Amino acid sequence: MRLSVILPLFLLVFLCGCQQDNATPVPSASNVADEGSLAPVHGDTILQGAIGDASNLLPVLAADSASSDINGLVYNGLVRYDKNLEVEGDLAESWEISPDNLTFTFHLRRGISWHDGQPFTSADALFTYQLYIDPKTPTAYAERYRQVARAEAPDPYTFVVHYDQPLAPALISWSIPIHPKHLLEGVDVTKSPLSRSPIGTGPYRFVEWKAGEKIVLESNKDYYEGEPFIRRVVYRIIPDQATMFLELQSGGIDHMGLNPIQFSTQTATPNFRRNFNKFRYPAFAYTYLGYNQRRPMFQDKRVRQALTHAINKQELVDGVLLGLGQEANGPYKPGTWPFNETVKRYPHDPQKAKKLLADAGWEDHDGDGILDKDGKPLAFTIVTNQGNEQRIKCGEILQQRFREIGVVVKLRVIEWASFLKEFINPGDFDATILGWTVPSDPDSYNVWHSSKTGVGQLNFINFKNPEVDELLEKGRRTLDQAKRKQYYDRFQEILAEEQPYTFLYVPDSLPVVAKRFHGIEEAPSGIMHNFIKWYVPKGQQKYLR
Repeated sequence: MRLSVILPLFLLVFLCGCQQDNATPVPSASNVADEGSLAPVHGDTILQGAIGDASNLLPVLAADSASSDINGLVYNGLVRYDKNLEVEGDLAESWEISPDNLTFTFHLRRGISWHDGQPFTSADALFTYQLYIDPKTPTAYAERYRQVARAEAPDPYTFVVHYDQPLAPALISWSIPIHPKHLLEGVDVTKSPLSRSPIGTGPYRFVEWKAGEKIVLESNKDYYEGEPFIRRVVYRIIPDQATMFLELQSGGIDHMGLNPIQFSTQTATPNFRRNFNKFRYPAFAYTYLGYNQRRPMFQDKRVRQALTHAINKQELVDGVLLGLGQEANGPYKPGTWPFNETVKRYPHDPQKAKKLLADAGWEDHDGDGILDKDGKPLAFTIVTNQGNEQRIKCGEILQQRFREIGVVVKLRVIEWASFLKEFINPGDFDATILGWTVPSDPDSYNVWHSSKTGVGQLNFINFKNPEVDELLEKGRRTLDQAKRKQYYDRFQEILAEEQPYTFLYVPDSLPVVAKRFHGIEEAPSGIMHNFIKWYVPKGQQKYLR
């Protein structure tokens, strides 16, 4: 089965109230007791709740989780992660890596067709590579593919990639969705109808997109792993999570990510347990407060350090997550091999925060309770996205904590499309509360390298550090894990000192699924890795289509 992992690198998870899947799940209910007597059958529809609408269904142009959720079902990569987060073949049935780790030869599956019936060949893989590195393609994800010295398709079912230098995430980088050459060659991709009506090779075909309302997919009867059992997938866009939860309870949706209060208290009824299974496991994700270093007030690290000292992270874990998560202290998930446990910490200490601000020249010169410097108050606005109540609550708590040290903060909650277009992509904001999903490989080049600060790129806080650039370059070129860890440990030490982000928390993922869906398999990758094997027994099916 396919795990919906879209690479390269990090994905914005601004939209989801549900956190991303990963680590071993601990379900609060089980639907496996009677499965031995219930044979999988085709049919039924699953209604998925989504906080925000997709932005673009051409993967090369998409950078948000809503779009990537859809694209993960419509497209395939050459490889993917399996349920245990090991690399396995997808469109490539096998591959060879040269002894010097510079040449990758992929042997592609035969008999696979695009959803319009055209055959998939190595020409599509070569075209996808060329699309990503084309300077006319406005993608945030070109960097890994620009490391390729040469790519070729010597025959319809062989794709060969050559590197001049080793690249640690080279193999998994080819999990990017392969794009159809016959529909995109010679076309301005920013104007392609595939942005709204995609054609892939994946387990589901695109049917319909009503902006702001729903996206509909239908099972691919010709899918190489077999037709998915669930015939239709409908993503219902419901911008308010409380409304979404009411829809869940009334049967209007079947699957969503719960927020902590929903998980802890609002789902504890016998009726809910009869109708739904809920799961809990640590997400491969973190939430952060990012400081835009284009703003003069944030260019002094003492200010950023002071703000971190003003925050009580455990208060956020307890008050916002209701204990369903843990404090974050860096860009990697605690317990994974890249995570550095020894980095500098910033315990809640308002007095130390005030001292750091005073050292930076920020004091209350006029006695109004607000710090000022050169006649200007220390005041800024935090922006975050509509629909994510956890981030909004975080912002409200941070307002209080910052006010206690004499800093005035406004919180602005913005509709998703405007949030991206007007604030994040052009880098026009003071500070932002957002989150990243974190892939298994620690290559963080796209988010932290100084070359990635342009419009629409992922280092939108404009963090620039020459040593970090060097460490990221070394880390992606080193294949020895012990050496890589040394580079990434130092990288985390610098982030801890510089505090370009205040890393807030690692949430738990809290998905809930209607109980009529069977075949859900728990794994280190979460519950979605075998989605095409989910099914509803004939007598429990709810929808004819």
